[in-house]
Amino acid sequence: MAVHGRFLKAATAASIVAVVAAGCSSGGGEDSEQASSGTSGVGPITFAMGSNDTDKLRPVIEQWNAENPDQEVTLHELPAEQDGQRDTLVQSLQTESGEYDVFALDVTDTAYFAANGWLQPIEGETEVDTSGLIEAAVDSATYNDTLYAVPQNTNAQLLYYRTDLQPEAPANWGELVESCGAAVEAAIDCVNLQLKQYEGLTVAATQFIHSWGGRIVGDDGQTPELDSEETRAGLTALVDAYKNDVVAMKSDSFTEEQTAQAFLGGRTMYAYNWPYMYDSGQTDPTSEVVDNFDVAPILGPDGPGKSVLGGYNNGINVYSENKATATAFLEFLISEDVQMGFAQESFPPVLSSIYDDAALQEQFPYMEALKAALDNAEPRPVSPFYPALSKAIQDNTFAALKDEKTVEQALTDMSAAIEQAQ
Repeated sequence: MAVHGRFLKAATAASIVAVVAAGCSSGGGEDSEQASSGTSGVGPITFAMGSNDTDKLRPVIEQWNAENPDQEVTLHELPAEQDGQRDTLVQSLQTESGEYDVFALDVTDTAYFAANGWLQPIEGETEVDTSGLIEAAVDSATYNDTLYAVPQNTNAQLLYYRTDLQPEAPANWGELVESCGAAVEAAIDCVNLQLKQYEGLTVAATQFIHSWGGRIVGDDGQTPELDSEETRAGLTALVDAYKNDVVAMKSDSFTEEQTAQAFLGGRTMYAYNWPYMYDSGQTDPTSEVVDNFDVAPILGPDGPGKSVLGGYNNGINVYSENKATATAFLEFLISEDVQMGFAQESFPPVLSSIYDDAALQEQFPYMEALKAALDNAEPRPVSPFYPALSKAIQDNTFAALKDEKTVEQALTDMSAAIEQAQ
């Protein structure tokens, strides 16, 4: 997810699987030879990124070009939506083209591109020091124990709560459920989140499963691990909350935008959403909750829960001829000055130390809660079959919400669908 997930759409599962299978079957020797090519190359490069967020990168690229006139970076805008970005890059990479030396990938696409042999491993001559970055963000860029991209920016969902109705954030999910009486008295919904059958539902289900200690797939990104008490407890908590109207039933048609409209319009006591909603709540002239809300990490059964991540990971094209410049540019993007600039633009940085800046915390009060959420975050499954995996989660979670399947059957069918997608 780029900034807050508005543009996430799953690609056609069959085409994804076919391309991944073709990529995984290519010879290891050829891949190794290509990865070692161009690692000392210095010169102009092209950076490709979705057009919806390029405004954050333009001044950064201008600074780089002023300081490195012989290694100029040209920005190429990809389509705004994730599937369009993916399709454009895939069409280019399938021809073994080096036209895009570096490209920004949604965190859920990194494993897919790595499995096809299109990403330069971030090691050896192209190694980048990621020790100061948020650990979960680095995990999202790691596939089969190898780092294939460098996180650029990140994001996590937060719990928004009405301080005029609930002065302190609930300590855990049980406390939130118990506090819903205040919402009933105020004649508003208790909780709103994204349960429409799209990527937002995958996010919601994954967060509940992870927060209760469950897993969807193993470390290989492929083997289902849904048969556990923790996973059943997590999905059951979501389904029960929906059926009991703790999570408003109308949420089954909500994306991030509908969630924001409901919370900022004063029609719900709690909401799960991305940080962009905070600024809207305090500055939008139509907001009904100015100075009457705060944020905290999302919740689990015993305390803070585990948000998934949004954001971009920057990969180096394995066919690039100027990988030394590409590597230096990735290092520049995670430098303190650049990452602080991202924070000032409400583009959550991946450099952990930025979140400890007192002036930044004062300017953006949600930063402290966001840092806590990021420190406890767990990425969505790092899988080369992610679009098909996401569809399996969406389809079966929605069926459980609508009482078309039991939680047990939904998890069984989810597992089978994940296995069949490979």
